[in-house]
Amino acid sequence: MNISKERLSLLREAMKTRGCNYFIISTGDPHLEENIPDHWQIIAWLTGFTGSAATVVISEDAALLWTDSRYYIQAGLQLEGSGFSFIHPVQGGKNDFAEWLRENCLKESIIGLDGHLISDRKLRRLEELLAPLKIRFDTGFDPFPELWTDRPALPSGMAMDYPVLYSGKDRVVKINEVRSEMKKINADYQLLTSPADIMWLLNIRGNDARYSPQMSCFALISRDQVILFADEERIPFRLLIEFDKQGIVLLPYEDTEAVLAALPMRSFLIASGGKTSASLFRAVPKRVRIIDLPSIPSRLKAIKNKTEIDNLGKTMIKDGVALSKFFYRFEKELGTVPMSELSLEQMLEHFRAEQDDYAGPSFRSVVAFNGHSALPHYSAVPETDSGIGQKGILLIDSGGQYLTGTTDITRTVSVGNPTLGQIKDFTLVLKGCIDLAKAKIPAGTRGIQIDILARQALWENGLNFGHGTGHGVGYFLNVHEAPPSVSPSETAETRSPVEPGMVFSDEPAVYREAEYGIRTENLLLCYEDEETSFGTFLKFETISLCFIDKKLIDKTLLDSRQIAWLDRYHEVVYEKLTPFLEKEETDWLLEKTSPL
Repeated sequence: MNISKERLSLLREAMKTRGCNYFIISTGDPHLEENIPDHWQIIAWLTGFTGSAATVVISEDAALLWTDSRYYIQAGLQLEGSGFSFIHPVQGGKNDFAEWLRENCLKESIIGLDGHLISDRKLRRLEELLAPLKIRFDTGFDPFPELWTDRPALPSGMAMDYPVLYSGKDRVVKINEVRSEMKKINADYQLLTSPADIMWLLNIRGNDARYSPQMSCFALISRDQVILFADEERIPFRLLIEFDKQGIVLLPYEDTEAVLAALPMRSFLIASGGKTSASLFRAVPKRVRIIDLPSIPSRLKAIKNKTEIDNLGKTMIKDGVALSKFFYRFEKELGTVPMSELSLEQMLEHFRAEQDDYAGPSFRSVVAFNGHSALPHYSAVPETDSGIGQKGILLIDSGGQYLTGTTDITRTVSVGNPTLGQIKDFTLVLKGCIDLAKAKIPAGTRGIQIDILARQALWENGLNFGHGTGHGVGYFLNVHEAPPSVSPSETAETRSPVEPGMVFSDEPAVYREAEYGIRTENLLLCYEDEETSFGTFLKFETISLCFIDKKLIDKTLLDSRQIAWLDRYHEVVYEKLTPFLEKEETDWLLEKTSPL
């Protein structure tokens, strides 16, 4: 029997014993993060699906998985033979797991789930949607400690102090900034559930998540104290002394709910229902008024300070050097040295590891050849590892964590001579990338309003892509960071204004299933351009540094402004990277960046 089918059978037995008719699992940990420790990779263990976002619903006769458009093809492949079925949304429809439950649940059923792994907002929506069916929710059902016998342990690594040399602001200054914002809305407390928010606020970093330097912890900010919920043995003694001087108190991680339950009557607490687990959110007594807003640190950390911006500039040079050395080696050895997707991933990691302040990848690299490149978040494994032939499309989406910042960049290159169709698709994608990068917008413009700039050329040719155009990027933290977001979907993030100091990705794409995918991605830094009688206007600086493959460009499809942008961008790439390259690499890059 397939291992996933075995695990599904055991889970159904546990459900039967518990008296649950349905069971819901969503990707995440008690912090509802994207980068989660291996201990919480429940869906991957149970189903074999390794995407970063999914929800599973299990009943006596159904085992279903939902995910977003990045993983549609991947889900179909990975779930084959597992006993789980991927539910592909109806074209243009809005059906999801909640709608499925509403249409399929029997009246007075019991739905089991772990209230620590679902947001209060998501659970509340479920409760309201299923209220006519008189469904009861068992939010304390967690069968995996018994079922997952070789489960990875909870992370236990040490936190590290992150000096002002890198962070740009002392932790006391940041805490006071948060308190100032709390005072404006008359809040007595701020609950922080995102480790990234806490890492930023307290100038610390950890190693609990594979691709993000964070430590699993909660925090509660009051007007005169910060409580950090983390095990004391994980904080270096010297840092403990600093914390004590600065009014930062340490309490055990598992005490978070009890402290929330004891908050004073009629006090005001900022807590986001969308980012706080149902168990934590509902631990707050009714006598406490909850102000349901995004965390203050999430908004403050998205706006990079001068030190962070300066360091990011240096980081992009390091990353660009690594990428240039990688592509030079790739072209030089192609056809003479056997290569595969996995070997290229290792080669790129080698060149990044040579750079100063490098701490590891910021996500699992997408190294995808031909048909695999049509999978937006494909990751090679030995069973799927494709050899690199003499003709096709190679897409590489990768990034690095450096002490001086986080990178995320995608380049698509032609292996051999590209087809006319590939050239046209690549050029249309590039037009969108350039048009967003060179935009000038009034202050207050939101991410949803500028998304069309990256899609218009594609739409005019009957093309589109299913994922968002851009996401915020952390600073030696999560590679995906809210609130910055550029997307056609209306969300709290895309309704947030783009502000000076924000860094976000610019990554339009085209995917042709089983043939190839094309994506070009750079990071943009927003800055204030000018103030006129009509208000303040903002522009973007492209800070990623790597050549764009001219073999895939049809110059006749670009207008004069787009050509000028590309030529100037290539000029900057050459100027900034060549001081750190060998002569043969410099000569190679000169040709790659010559005027179109």
